[in-house]
Amino acid sequence: MSTLATTWKKFVCRACGLIYDEELGDPDSGLAPGTRFDDITDDWECPLCGVTKADFMPYEPAVAASCGERRAAISRKEGVVVVGGGTAGWAAVEALRALDADVPITMVTACEGDRYRKPELSVALSQDKSPETLVTEYGRDAAMRLDVRLLSNTYAVGLSSALYQVRTTAGTLNYTQLILAQGARPAMPAALPPSLCWRINDLAMWTGVHRTLASGPQRIAIVGAGLVGCELAEDFARAGHAVSVLDMNEQPLAALLPERASQRLLQSWRSRGIAFLPARSVTLVESTSSGKRIVHTQRGEALHVDMVLCATGLGTDPRLARGAGLDFERGIVVDPGTLQTSAPDIYALGDCISIAGEPCRFIEPIAAQAETIAHAVLGRDHAGYRHKPPVLRVKTRSLPIVMRGVPSRELAWEVVDEDAQQLSMAQYRDGNVVASLDVGQKNVEMAA
Repeated sequence: MSTLATTWKKFVCRACGLIYDEELGDPDSGLAPGTRFDDITDDWECPLCGVTKADFMPYEPAVAASCGERRAAISRKEGVVVVGGGTAGWAAVEALRALDADVPITMVTACEGDRYRKPELSVALSQDKSPETLVTEYGRDAAMRLDVRLLSNTYAVGLSSALYQVRTTAGTLNYTQLILAQGARPAMPAALPPSLCWRINDLAMWTGVHRTLASGPQRIAIVGAGLVGCELAEDFARAGHAVSVLDMNEQPLAALLPERASQRLLQSWRSRGIAFLPARSVTLVESTSSGKRIVHTQRGEALHVDMVLCATGLGTDPRLARGAGLDFERGIVVDPGTLQTSAPDIYALGDCISIAGEPCRFIEPIAAQAETIAHAVLGRDHAGYRHKPPVLRVKTRSLPIVMRGVPSRELAWEVVDEDAQQLSMAQYRDGNVVASLDVGQKNVEMAA
């Protein structure tokens, strides 16, 4: 009989942080102790949040960047805790360090904490980028540079605003101020199971898509013709893939563009070989024995493709905030001037927040949000955050689209200027411009 000890592995749910331990199993969901993760059926669901096996990843407790032992790191004195290692989380850290070189900062992030420019993910494939070239600074290096205790591959699973504590998969952290920068996650309709459909919302997801497409040109169905779906459609087509875009609306970017502008986008797509299937809803996605996908629509159609990509929008995970009793309305509700949540000493910024009931999922305001929070956390005077609609740029190189202001469904779009290269439109109220739109590039040669 072998005397070697059995090696058990752990896997963590990317959505909620639940850890599946092979040694312990999960008897409540029918998995006996000793059940290997590889032996679990693909339709098994996380007992906490309901995602499938495909949303679990290998889990190995990470060592804090500024300390060799995690236990020693956890026992360090209280300070500012930042939940989230994306653009917003690091922006908050940078803003704090710009004002105070000594305040203790701990970052809790479900990923490695590597820094990259998220908007690049929707244009990187055609530029032949790799995961390594997208990273601008590795998380460990950023933590050392900024003197941050980095708890990577660690999930925040509970929060007590009364006790000033965050419960994580690495232990409980005390804080003096807490900054929530947890971002948003893809909204997955029931007909688009995560085990069969890719989504791109962070570098890890993009890396998986990049690896899958490395074998050569493939047929890709993108579900959703919003901002991200449109950018990905052109990027994948430029990279040599056959792209079909399905959307419930009659035109792409229906919530943003008037029909006249949408027609220009469709013309650009046709020149790229991108097929648009309007007024379609997906009723079922199934896998074939060869690993291909079949997308079924409400019209009885069956699209045979190699990959399905979901681009149906984002949503903020409410569990951490609601579990702590924080106000939540399409995101974590924050004060529009201070960005403090409904609990004292807890702030939030980036994709996870809502202001006046509206999500704020734009990169542009994050730096100003971080500066406001840093001043509030450190007790420094500041004029406060002033939210204004950012300039919206659709990164479709063949047909750049720029929107300024906030368009209204109640107002008509008027043509300001139009020629073969560019369409300019605007909405007016009482003679004042409410929103403006430029589609294409005037007097500039279109991208090849």
